Amino acid sequence: MATQLLRVATAGSVDDGKSTLIGRLLYDSKSAFEDQMEAVERSSRERGEEHTNLALLTDGLRAEREQGITIDVAHRYFATPRRKFIIADTPGHEQYTRNMVTGASTADLALILIDARKGVLEQTRRHSFIASLLGIPHLVLCVNKMDLVDWSQERFDEIREEFRQFAMKLDVHDLTFVPVSALLGDNIVDRSSHMPWYDGAPLLHLMEHVHISSDRNLIDARFPVQYVIRPQQQSDAVLHDFRGYAGTVASGVFKPGDDVIALPSGFTTKVKAIWGPGGTVVEEAFAPSAVCMELERNVDVGRGDVLCRPNNRPLVGREIDAMVCWFADSATLSKDAKYTVLHTTRAVRGQIARLDYRLDVNTLHRDESAESLSLNELGRIQLRTQQPLLFDPYRRNRVTGSFVLVDESTNNTVAAGMILGPTLSASKVVWHTGAVKREERATRGATVWLTGLSASGKSTVAVELERLLVAAGHPAYRLDGDNLRTSLNSDLTFDRADRAENVRRVGAVAQLFADAGTIAVACLISPYAQDRDRIRAQHEAAGIEFVEVFIDTPIELCEQRDPKGMYAKARAGEIRGFTGVDEPYEAPRRPELVLRPSDGGPTDHAIRIMEFLNL
Repeated sequence: MATQLLRVATAGSVDDGKSTLIGRLLYDSKSAFEDQMEAVERSSRERGEEHTNLALLTDGLRAEREQGITIDVAHRYFATPRRKFIIADTPGHEQYTRNMVTGASTADLALILIDARKGVLEQTRRHSFIASLLGIPHLVLCVNKMDLVDWSQERFDEIREEFRQFAMKLDVHDLTFVPVSALLGDNIVDRSSHMPWYDGAPLLHLMEHVHISSDRNLIDARFPVQYVIRPQQQSDAVLHDFRGYAGTVASGVFKPGDDVIALPSGFTTKVKAIWGPGGTVVEEAFAPSAVCMELERNVDVGRGDVLCRPNNRPLVGREIDAMVCWFADSATLSKDAKYTVLHTTRAVRGQIARLDYRLDVNTLHRDESAESLSLNELGRIQLRTQQPLLFDPYRRNRVTGSFVLVDESTNNTVAAGMILGPTLSASKVVWHTGAVKREERATRGATVWLTGLSASGKSTVAVELERLLVAAGHPAYRLDGDNLRTSLNSDLTFDRADRAENVRRVGAVAQLFADAGTIAVACLISPYAQDRDRIRAQHEAAGIEFVEVFIDTPIELCEQRDPKGMYAKARAGEIRGFTGVDEPYEAPRRPELVLRPSDGGPTDHAIRIMEFLNL
């Protein structure tokens, strides 16, 4: 089995020790060359430093060494017997936000450093928010310089609790805390003898064992075509008829014999063969494999087209909502400006239809009066393109959910964007804004979306959550899937198309409740991740909190409960299309909460949801 690769991004405030920590990892794991160490030791002596300055292994620019700060994104490669690593030492200073965005955009794990003496700072919150915005699935908070606070457990616990409270507001699902001293090497590669109270693993052990296989999207098959391969030699009859489509799998899995549809043409066919590097035949291809697809019949496919499943397609549209980070120092983003949009393998012309707000990444404040974005600033925009884009929300797919903007006059890359979803105002119907703003209402609304198998306990938890919320003085209303099928959705069946429509209608109603300051508690199976993600994208585009709660009850226990006898009927073949038996259930990839029977009863689950909502 090939050694797995982990991409790591570091971030932290100036002088928190990011470069020193990476240097310590390289040194203690025996990954630094002798000539590198000799140069670092010589530079340290010339600077009059007491210890060898391991930060010089990564701070390669002269300006960095002179100022003692990280400016550029330095990439370092090393390996252990268990895993390979690429570490991006990203800048911590606010004026280099664009460098952090580019350096961390492909990371699997983010290391956020905190100086134990200073605690959680504004920059710490900014870096954590950017890591969350970029969809980095694993976050490790390293409380550094523990040697300067006498290895205090109380100080570590104080910082951990303060950051944990802040992280509850972010899209962070795997958070680990490690007390370290990068200068002395404590808890970097080996356990520290100075902190016997810490019973966790050292940092390198965590990096070697963090599970990243499940982070990949293996559900949505997406293959953006980069190049059409036709043989140069026409003498061989077999080669003469060969036509292949080269590219990199963005997500999902492709196998020979799979049904595929080519977008935007809409032609369907099957995968005949998949060719890997060197012309080898492969049995399956998954992200981020670079392969050549051969189809059973010739269809109209070219660069910029996408191969996907006929029943699992990306969104298509010319108007999208997105978060962007502005890179250019010589120009600003403003309304009606025109750019070339590079999305997967497609290049189209587009313009900024509207700047919704500029985001202060330190305070998370939204400046809706902003008219432009300058260097290193982030904001939400509405982008309109001349040709439709084939996209997924960035949260679901980093490849099909991201793009860059290129200035047509200078050919400079001026911004990177993350797609939130289709623009709500893309249709002719216009939303009429009222005189009451959301922040003027007496209560804060949100949508809590409980999903899981039939008989998993969703409705029971929803009933208890609604009761506790109302008892605590918070307006709440339960949107039960069965209840709505007796009225609003009584015209819908249980086939896939009607299930998607059922989720769409419930999501729209929940969003209205949440906008009015009520906590909408929606509980329905909603088996397909794409349907749930669409509701999430619409909430996020409207600035409304959406909390996805996965009631993870094993199907064996669901069948034991089976209050309606549905599983028994499905097993006996009396009913068709039952989720979990002859229809799939796509579990959430990154829900805000996962609740299992081992976590307690309905009241315990409801209390955990209220704690997450900070109510």
